[in-house]
Amino acid sequence: MSEILSERISRFSRVDVYPVVSSEFCAGRSPVDVLKGIADGGAKVVQLREKNMPKPETAKLADEFKRVTDEYGMLLIINDHVDVALACGADGTHLGQDDVPQLEAREIAPDLIIGVSTHSKAEVVDAMKEGASYINIGPIFQTGTKSLPMKPLGLDLLREIAPSVEIPFSVMGGIKARHIPELTAAGASIIAMVTEITRADDIAAKVRELRGLIKNSLAS
Repeated sequence: MSEILSERISRFSRVDVYPVVSSEFCAGRSPVDVLKGIADGGAKVVQLREKNMPKPETAKLADEFKRVTDEYGMLLIINDHVDVALACGADGTHLGQDDVPQLEAREIAPDLIIGVSTHSKAEVVDAMKEGASYINIGPIFQTGTKSLPMKPLGLDLLREIAPSVEIPFSVMGGIKARHIPELTAAGASIIAMVTEITRADDIAAKVRELRGLIKNSLAS
């Protein structure tokens, strides 16, 4: 593992709230304005996830995100597009089960954090074996931001999986502020969220609230 990648993974492992921004879930606001609110709230990472945007527009938006994340010292993760992540100088990419295989992604991007979405214990094991930098486990609860064929995993499965995960992991899917205490009790410490953040009236205040909830829940 390169020194650059090792440092990036170390920074990711200390993340608390993990905002994921999609322009379609920004309540009519610019995704860059949403990002600025997230940054002002103190988040240490953000993921740009544009499932329905043409790649040239995604690449342009990624460049804008990179300028903001550089200013605030945040990690930038680009969903799906390894080439866009490399082109804009992002810190990592996040891959779904149907995206570029992570082994192939690692060959072309040796210094990028590679996150992998997992939806079962078997997928968690496979992602770790193939060298994922981190995994996301979900959906924990019912979600409207992503169409998936499986039912929500729920807290019981999270409790079962969490002790065996040997790399940093986040949880995602229908998560609201009220869920944080039970998620941390089940073993999670990095909480990925979309609309709870991106549709908040005061995004910076929401991020500060969520970070405080995670910190207090982990300490209790």
